[in-house]
Amino acid sequence: MTMIPRTRSALYRAGLGTLIASCATPLLADASSYSLDELVVVGNRAPAQISQVPGTVWVLEQEALETQFKSGQDLKSVLGKLVPGLDLAPQGRTNFGQNMRGRSVLVMIDGVSLNSSRGLSRQFDSIDPFNIERIEVLSGATAIYGGGSTGGIINIITHKGEAGDTRYRTEASASSGFNDSEDRVFRAGQSISGGNDRVQGRLAVATQRNSAFYDADGDAIMPDITQTDLQYNRSLDVMGSVRLQLDDLQSLELLGQAYDSRFNGNQGVYLGPNLSTIADPEIRTGYKTDRAPETDRHLVNLNYQHRDLFGHTAYLQLSTRGEKASFHPYPYIRQNMAQSYVGASLQDTTQHNLKGLLVKHWGDWQFSYGVDLDREDFKANQMIFDTTQALQSGAMVTEEDFTVGRYPGYRVDGVTAFLQTEWQATERLRLNAGIRQRHSSLEVDDFVPTQQQIDVQRGLATGADAIPGGENSYDVTLVNAGAIYNLTASQQLWTSFSQGFEIPDPGKVFGRGSYSLDNGYYTLNDALDVDSNTLPGLKTHQVELGWRAYEASWEAQVAAYYTWSDKDTRVTDTLQIDVVDAKTRDYGLEASLAYRISDQWRAGAQGHVLRSEVKNEGDWDKKDARYASLPSAMAFVEWQDARTQVRLQGNHAFDIDDDAGNEIDGFTTVDLQASRELPVGRLGMGISNLLNNDYLTVWGQRAQMFYGYDKLFEFQGRGRTYTLSYTVDY
Repeated sequence: MTMIPRTRSALYRAGLGTLIASCATPLLADASSYSLDELVVVGNRAPAQISQVPGTVWVLEQEALETQFKSGQDLKSVLGKLVPGLDLAPQGRTNFGQNMRGRSVLVMIDGVSLNSSRGLSRQFDSIDPFNIERIEVLSGATAIYGGGSTGGIINIITHKGEAGDTRYRTEASASSGFNDSEDRVFRAGQSISGGNDRVQGRLAVATQRNSAFYDADGDAIMPDITQTDLQYNRSLDVMGSVRLQLDDLQSLELLGQAYDSRFNGNQGVYLGPNLSTIADPEIRTGYKTDRAPETDRHLVNLNYQHRDLFGHTAYLQLSTRGEKASFHPYPYIRQNMAQSYVGASLQDTTQHNLKGLLVKHWGDWQFSYGVDLDREDFKANQMIFDTTQALQSGAMVTEEDFTVGRYPGYRVDGVTAFLQTEWQATERLRLNAGIRQRHSSLEVDDFVPTQQQIDVQRGLATGADAIPGGENSYDVTLVNAGAIYNLTASQQLWTSFSQGFEIPDPGKVFGRGSYSLDNGYYTLNDALDVDSNTLPGLKTHQVELGWRAYEASWEAQVAAYYTWSDKDTRVTDTLQIDVVDAKTRDYGLEASLAYRISDQWRAGAQGHVLRSEVKNEGDWDKKDARYASLPSAMAFVEWQDARTQVRLQGNHAFDIDDDAGNEIDGFTTVDLQASRELPVGRLGMGISNLLNNDYLTVWGQRAQMFYGYDKLFEFQGRGRTYTLSYTVDY
């Protein structure tokens, strides 16, 4: 991992810009002097030097990523282990609770947001590592990108074609803990790329097949029937891109992706006849379902750049993203067994974005301003299975009976204008400030709640009133300001203030009502009125002070932060939305140090300490352990020569608790990673959890708090796992 380049000349060469959420991969003024590999995430949405960013920046370069990926690590695990402020990752499909600095993270692919107003926590189940060139991270709240970025920004940059002869890359890997014949993971990827000075392109296909996972004792890990699992899963990622240099000033780039990750097996969790052994479940073969867990995505991203449009550099991005996320069948047990059911939801989100940016340099000043337009459509349904069959089979056989609505459908339209200014006040001091104004409108469809729909389908009721939909809107203003001071040619201080915001989930907030059953018909007594109950943008504020240094033999970065918010929304007993005082704060310190011992040896460490609190009757209490982030630390030592690299890496998550007596136990893992250049190709090797540490994942501990049934949600960490990979470029 590199925070910024290691020499002063490189420091002032690197472009810090990919235009997160505005334009992906912009070109700099002199394309012959820079490469796209030198562009990284930036807080001002325009190309800049890393020395101009008043915030914490982490760059995971291609070499570092490949070392991790080829040793068997997945995307969210790599990020959790290498980015100090980001929580260590769960091991299932969900990334619930993997926050940055205790707050939510905005995740993007080439500047296209993977977040939506309906939070599903599947942003990292979106791309195969074979298609990732580098990852760029900004820690902390930012006013520049709007909703979802209260804790930070992660921008995943994909591989692109380059001018030159046609190039091919073939990659294959296998992983196993050798506990059973089902203990295996296979990955493979193939790409073709090339082009000339006018046109460059790349096309790639990557796939991964998982079977069972085993813990340190050699026991099969319980599959996750709540947020879904990646055991017995098959993923396929097809990605293509083309870049056209229209003339000396204009360029056009198109990216297309189709990604599908779905359950592919016959292993299930047996809960006993009529759920009689739900407290003591077992894993069995013979599982069959008409709706299996799946993440199905598509993305199209078109970027245009003009380097001299009326004296400005202009960027225009048009993108569309679709996502269908289905869940595992789950038993919903009511007091009246006739109303109980086994169901699985499918949630469908479509987003369209048009973003424009103009950048103007005027002496020591730079102005970046523009407009963002976005639209999000959401709908969801719940497949209801044959309840008798499902319960008698212990939830092993779930065949569709009928399908009903799950959440009310809705549409969110947003219009945003922004202005960012930067001023080189002196040779050593640079100041910046900006403002972002967003107007959002929400349209919610009429909706009959799921339980009422089920009762009508089963003949328990003749019909039901719909909860009326409606429209409302909200406005939110975000500001930011920062300063950077160059202590020396290789050391900087910075400070900043920034705001981010989130909006409560419309799908879960609206569609609520109270009913009475009159002569077999559900009559609506009261409902949450959409028109008169606005969901506001909830602001998060952050102040940060940091220092970074890049010397000949060492590099370091340290940042202290204080983040707070003072409002939240509540749905009252009278079905109204209240904006209430709900003060929360996160404060901490994140740091990284790497030291080059010699030409071949390098060592380093990083850490993140934080405290998350909520104010209760005038006192600051610890945040609920189900949602709070765990402090963490990482240390590594690596040896490298012209052909061989070996890295030993250890990660530790510290224990946390809350004032209600809930506890999350931390854990330690050690990974050994190595690679060797062969006469043809490169061999990669890895041992994950080298010491075979036995631990319960953080999500497993949280799931037990959320749902109970300790054994059902006993998601152990994977035991010692070996990986062998081979990559050849030709």
